[in-house]
Amino acid sequence: MRSASLIDLVEVTVGSLNMTPIDKRLAEARQNLERVEPAYLPEKLSVGAILVDIRPESFRLDEGVHPDALVIERNVLEWRLDPNSDTRIVDIEPDTPIIIMCNEGYASSLAAADLLAMGFTAATDLVGGYRAWRSAQT
Repeated sequence: MRSASLIDLVEVTVGSLNMTPIDKRLAEARQNLERVEPAYLPEKLSVGAILVDIRPESFRLDEGVHPDALVIERNVLEWRLDPNSDTRIVDIEPDTPIIIMCNEGYASSLAAADLLAMGFTAATDLVGGYRAWRSAQT
């Protein structure tokens, strides 16, 4: 009889699907998000949504930036947006529409779910992230 591997130990069965904990967390995060498709991003920005790019600087340097994005790297996102934080960005309130953008739309879903849990009622993310937006431009 073989011993269980680390992968075997961390798998979680959800219904008939066999999901790892991060897959389960991602699915749970997305249940409460009204995710934005890249084609609808200009419309959302034109009515006051704020696009927040959480990608690391190295990704922005290698791949480029969205011209309307506010850069707040993931490791400081909550502190920059929390109304009670000394390091917050003053113009962003809990009801401000916020669209989080990462490279491919995974980390942004988790970050947007964290913002929802903090009370940001209009937080969501960009489907496919920066790369999907960039592809839609060509």
